[in-house]
Amino acid sequence: MIGRLRGEVAAKHPPQVLIDVGGVGYEVEAPMSTFYDLPAVGESVTLLTHLVIREDAHVLYGFRSAHDRALFRALLRVTGVGAKMALAILSGMDAQRFAQCVEQEDIAMLSRLPGIGKKTAQRLVMEMKDRIAELGSGVGDIGASGVGAGGATVTAAPADDPLTDAIGALVALGYKPAEANRMARAVDDGAKTSEELIRAALRAVTPG
Repeated sequence: MIGRLRGEVAAKHPPQVLIDVGGVGYEVEAPMSTFYDLPAVGESVTLLTHLVIREDAHVLYGFRSAHDRALFRALLRVTGVGAKMALAILSGMDAQRFAQCVEQEDIAMLSRLPGIGKKTAQRLVMEMKDRIAELGSGVGDIGASGVGAGGATVTAAPADDPLTDAIGALVALGYKPAEANRMARAVDDGAKTSEELIRAALRAVTPG
């Protein structure tokens, strides 16, 4: 099991980041809550990871904190929630916001996330309440684990077409192409990077 990666950011194509570790490139899927905190291409980074083994692929997921990874793992235990949906949840809202939605039984807010209907939202609330308590009050505390970008300034890698990259990332997170296109264009002012467009689009869906 690969539990942590420390290396150099080789490329960033949200929600995927390529990390060079001693000459070996690891493709890591990261929730946008983690992606926003990644340093620029060429800078060093440390991520906690979780390896999902499928019949057709081995997929690494990376997180900025132990709490985010713990929440991801807890979500995988919920009936009907797979890694892609868990990634979308942690991209649409941070761990603390998700915990609040569960505690307040905010079905409407959870249902705004891609791939989550009312029944799935209800199941998340029912099955995650006790697990959120087990994870502790530090859920969503970015600084709890001391891992991440090492204090580096967040700098997005240059993109040839930020709008296209943002739409592609939203589709990868589970939004339908037409919906992703609408979301990204609604917040595009011609000056935002792809990461800024994704952040703005997701905030419009799940404000708070």
